[in-house]
Amino acid sequence: MREVRRQERLLREQWDAARGQVRQWGGVGDGERRVLAQLLVLTVRGWRLLVGRDRSGNARGNVLLVGPGGVFVVGVGEADAVRDEDAAGLLAATKVAESAVASLGMSPVAVQPVMVLAGQSLDRGLGRIRVLGEQEVGRVLLAQPRRLRAESVRAIADHLERVLPDREGVELEQRTVPALQPDPDGLFDLEGLREAALEGARRAPIEQWMTFLHPDQVALVRRNWSGPARISGPAGTGKTVVALHRAAHLARRTTGRILYITFANNLPRVQSTFLRTMAPAVADRVDFRSLHSWAHEFLQERGVPVRLSGDKAETAFSRAWTHVGRESRLAQIDPGHGYWREEIDYVIKGRGLTRFEEYAVVARRRRKASLQRTHRQAVWELYEEYEARRHERGVHDFNDVLCMALAEASKGDGPTPYAAVIVDEVQDLTLVGVRLLHALVGDAPNGLLLVGDGQQTVYPGGFRLTDAGIDIRGDRGQVLRTNYRNSKQILDAALAVVAEDAFEDLDGERTPGRRDVDLTYHDGDVVRVAELTVDAHDRELVGALRALPDGAFADTALLCPSKWALGHYQRVLTRAGVPVCPLEQYDGHAVDAVKLGTYRRAKGLEFKNVFLPRHDAVFTDATPDTETARERAELWRSQLFVAMTRARDLLWLGSVADPPAHQR
Repeated sequence: MREVRRQERLLREQWDAARGQVRQWGGVGDGERRVLAQLLVLTVRGWRLLVGRDRSGNARGNVLLVGPGGVFVVGVGEADAVRDEDAAGLLAATKVAESAVASLGMSPVAVQPVMVLAGQSLDRGLGRIRVLGEQEVGRVLLAQPRRLRAESVRAIADHLERVLPDREGVELEQRTVPALQPDPDGLFDLEGLREAALEGARRAPIEQWMTFLHPDQVALVRRNWSGPARISGPAGTGKTVVALHRAAHLARRTTGRILYITFANNLPRVQSTFLRTMAPAVADRVDFRSLHSWAHEFLQERGVPVRLSGDKAETAFSRAWTHVGRESRLAQIDPGHGYWREEIDYVIKGRGLTRFEEYAVVARRRRKASLQRTHRQAVWELYEEYEARRHERGVHDFNDVLCMALAEASKGDGPTPYAAVIVDEVQDLTLVGVRLLHALVGDAPNGLLLVGDGQQTVYPGGFRLTDAGIDIRGDRGQVLRTNYRNSKQILDAALAVVAEDAFEDLDGERTPGRRDVDLTYHDGDVVRVAELTVDAHDRELVGALRALPDGAFADTALLCPSKWALGHYQRVLTRAGVPVCPLEQYDGHAVDAVKLGTYRRAKGLEFKNVFLPRHDAVFTDATPDTETARERAELWRSQLFVAMTRARDLLWLGSVADPPAHQR
C-alpha cells in the first residue's frame, strides 16, 4: 500500500510539472494543454515527444509521439467532432512521418494517426484515424502492443528530429525523474537498428515473428503499381508477411474494402489474427476468406442457388468411372480413378473448358502423362458422363461454384465490391479461380496482387497468368530472394528433396529445383532419426518433444503427409500427455500445444520447431515407374519441401526402415 501511495504521489508530481511546462508554450488552448500534458508525462516512461514550432517559438500543428507501440501522429481538437480540415492535416502529417521513417525500414503500419478531442470521452475510428477522447488517450497509448525496443524508440525519435527540422524533441523537466540509461554502444546506426529489430523478432513468439517486416521489404509494401502485380520468391522470403502489410497499407489509403484470399480454409483465421495484431485500426476493413467459401457467399448474395455436395459429386464420379472409364484406354495409363478425377478437376473444369476442341489442344501444365487425341476423347467421355450423373443428382462440385461466381462477376452490373484483392499462395488456385478474382478489380492500379511460388505447389495441374488475361509487366513482377526464416542446414535439407525437380512458374519460366537464395539466419539444426520399427520411431519422437524447453510447444508443429498418419499421431501424442492443437482450430493466437496437421494445412505458416515423423514413407513404396507415378512422386516431394521449410530453428526428420504395408 505504501508503494501504491508513493506511485500516486509521483504521478501527481509529474502531472503538475507537465501542466506547468505546457502552460509556457504559446499558441495552445486549454484543452490542447491538458492533452499535451498527458503526452509529456509519457516521456518519463520511455516515450519521445516531438512538437512543431513556429517562428515565434509557439507550439503548432500535430505532434509526433514515439514509443514502444510505434510512431503516432497526434492531433488535438477542441470541438465535439473532428473537422474535415483537421483530419486532412493529420493525414498529411502522417504521410510525412511515414516517408521520414521509411529509410529506417519501418513498416507503414507502425505509423498511426490519432485525433484527440479535448473534453470528450470516446474511442472510435474515422477512416484510418483513431479518434480518442481526452480521458482515453493515455490509457490507449500505453496499452498498444509492443513494437519497438527502448533503443529503437530513441534511434527513431532522433532520426525524426534530424530529418524534420520543424520538429523539436521535448521531455518532462523534472529533476526527480530518473534519466534513461545511455546507449552503451554510443551512436545507434541504422544497420544496428535493423539488426536489433530482426533479433528481437526472432526471440519473440512465432506469431509475432510472422508479422515482422524486414526493412528491405518496406518499399515493396508502399509501392504504387499501375495494374495487376505479382510477388514471388522461394520459401522463407517473407511473401505472406509482405502481403499482410500491403493489405494494411491499402486499407489505410482507400475507402473500399480489401479482400485477402487463400486456398486453404484454415489460413484466413490465422492471417486475420496477425493483421489485427499489426494494425488493429484497419483490421475490420480487410476480409480474410478462403476462395471457395467467399465464392459460395458471393453467389448467395447475388441470389444464385448453390447446391454444393462434395460427397454426392464424388459418388457421381465413381459411377461414371465404373460405367465408361474403368474399361477404357485410360486404365492402360493409370488404372486408378484418382488421376482422372484430377484431370477433370484441374485441367477441364479448373480451366473452364466447355468444348472438346478446347481440351484437345490445351497444354496440360505440370501433367506428365502423354495423352494422344484418342486418350483425350476418352477423358472427355468420362467428363460428360460425370456431368450427366451430377446433374441427375442436382448437385454442384467445388469447380462449379467458382465457374458460377466467375459468370456473375463478369456481368459487371453493380459497383465493384472491393478496392483491392490480394491472393496468397496463388499457385494453389485453378485458372478459373484466378480469373474470378481478376474480374472483381480488373486492371485497376493497385487492384490485384498475386503472391506465391510455383515450387511450393501442392496440387496437380497448373496455368500461366497470361492464360487468365493477366499481364505482369516491368516492375509489377517482383521476386524476393532473401530467406529470413530458415537456417542454412534446414534449407539445404529441404532443397535436396526437390533439387532435381525443375518447375514452371506462373510466368512460364522454367526454374531449377535448387535455387540461389540469400540467407540471413544461421542458427538452426536438422535432426535425423532412423528406427527399425514404427514403435521405436514414435518413442524417439515423443522423447524429442518432451526434451523441448518449457513453453516451446507453442512454437512447435508436427506435420503429417496423410489423414491416416494424422490420426495415428493424434493418438500417440494424446497417450503421451503432449498437448495438441489441430491446425484446423489454430487461429493465430499463441497456445502452448503442439500444432498438428497435414503438410497442406501448414502452407503459409511457420514454426520454430517442426517434426516430420516418417517423412520419407511415401518414397519407400514400391510403385511402378510410369508417367503418372513420377508425377505423383514429384508432387509428394513438393509437399514435403513445403513441410520442411516451415521450420525455422529445428527440423526433426523421422524414418522407419521397413514399416508394415498398411502403415505406409
